[in-house]
Amino acid sequence: MTKRIFRSIGLVAVAVFAASLILILGALYEYFSAGQMQRLATETALAARAVETEGRSYLESVKDADCRLTWIAADGFVLFDNRADEAAMENHLEREEIRQALETGEGQSQRLSSTLMEQQLYCARRLSDGTVLRLSANQLSWWSLLVAMAQPICIVAVLAIVLSLLLASRLSHRIMAPLNELDLDDPDRTPPYEELRPLMARLSAQQNQLKSQEALLEHRKNEFETAVSHLSEGLILLGETGTVLSINPAAARILGVTRACEGKDLLLFCNTPDLRDLLHGAMAGRHTERVMTVRDRSYQINASPVFTNGKVSGLSLMIFDITEREKNELTRREFSANVSHELKTPLQSISGCAELLEGGMVEPQDVPRFAGRIYDEARRLMNLIEDIIRLSHLDEGSSDPFEKTDLFEIASRMVQELTPQAEKAGVTLSLTGEQSPMTGVPRLLSGIVYNLVENAIKYNKPEGSVTISVVPEGQSVVLRVADTGVGIPPEDRDRIFERFYRVDKSRSKEVGGTGLGLSIVKHAAAIHRAGIRVESTPGVGSVFTVTFPQEVRE
Repeated sequence: MTKRIFRSIGLVAVAVFAASLILILGALYEYFSAGQMQRLATETALAARAVETEGRSYLESVKDADCRLTWIAADGFVLFDNRADEAAMENHLEREEIRQALETGEGQSQRLSSTLMEQQLYCARRLSDGTVLRLSANQLSWWSLLVAMAQPICIVAVLAIVLSLLLASRLSHRIMAPLNELDLDDPDRTPPYEELRPLMARLSAQQNQLKSQEALLEHRKNEFETAVSHLSEGLILLGETGTVLSINPAAARILGVTRACEGKDLLLFCNTPDLRDLLHGAMAGRHTERVMTVRDRSYQINASPVFTNGKVSGLSLMIFDITEREKNELTRREFSANVSHELKTPLQSISGCAELLEGGMVEPQDVPRFAGRIYDEARRLMNLIEDIIRLSHLDEGSSDPFEKTDLFEIASRMVQELTPQAEKAGVTLSLTGEQSPMTGVPRLLSGIVYNLVENAIKYNKPEGSVTISVVPEGQSVVLRVADTGVGIPPEDRDRIFERFYRVDKSRSKEVGGTGLGLSIVKHAAAIHRAGIRVESTPGVGSVFTVTFPQEVRE
């Protein structure tokens, strides 16, 4: 911009100087031409007086004069010429200056001389005898004037050009200085030039619009980052070359990388065959899924291509932790297999006994024993089915409302209910503690106490004991069930709450256990936000401690 202004001002200054020079030279040319004609007229008047006095002898005496002298008769014939042969010269009666002199006494003209072939100035004067004396001189030309003025013109031209360039440079910088100092961050300020006011107003409007859009984008970005950072699933956005554009904390934690990987190729940090195949498939424009194992956990990665104008411009990767789902699926399959096995065993026993009775292969005195066996297996089957139904309900979540209750009273009822079973097994039951109010589901709390006490009776020793304690401790209520039974080996303690898991399978079948009691306890305790601790010594006994919060929010 500065250069353009400088060139424009410089060219204008040079053009003005050239035009001025032409006008000045034209004026000078006219001035010098008029002065030359005035001198020629004066010389003509002097020469005419001399010819009047001396006649032809004067003309002969000035034959070598600088100007041309021509004496012409009244009829137009040339009587004398100091530059040409008068006998060979044509009649001059039609010459403009001759005609004017004959008519008025004086005449002047300028033209190209047909005799000398030069631009000439002519001045003629009529003499007393009627003849005409004419003087002529070469007219000053443009070129001669320019050569004569060459030195001053060159000096003035150099000074004018230098001064023009200096002024153009200074003026262009002065014009541009306010523009360069414009505060575009505050376009509402008064502009240095009135012509810039519409521009600054438009800039102000655009800046306000940009600020509004920037604030909106920042707000949406913060919302997106907040939402993404709190996702439990991993989210990674990749560019078309596989560079990481964005990665949320969950994805960084899963892949074991940091946010420093942003702007770099993802495969530099996690280069596994499964991930490579996943990215190559997605880059080809296909939705791709893979299951990967990272640090003993299973993750499903979904890669979706992002299209722009029909071409893949990036990828979005979603990472889901499916460890629990796979564990649940495995548990479901194991549960189905265990249920099938547990149901098949009593059914086979019932079917076998019924078949023997139907075929008359049982002695009459043995019929009650076989009927009793069928009854026991059927009862075991019913207990198993009831426990399965109860556990299924717990898996779906309890629909019973929480209410104010007393765990000590619940434990007291369960002890009374199980006392006949304990007496039959030769086990002594005792309950200690005090009133322990809390919020909970009475039905589930009864199930917890019942299953723990029943297991303590079933897996106890003859003449053993079971001690139940319910006491409030701070903001909690603690239930302890201690027995003097067979105990649990250390290697089995982490698995006793699994469905159908039995420490001593032969003893479980003898006492009629289904293998679901402790699973029911675990699920019911989880609904009450309770913690379970197990302490056991093989051959000495076990202590189950369940700690309930007094207040539970549903």
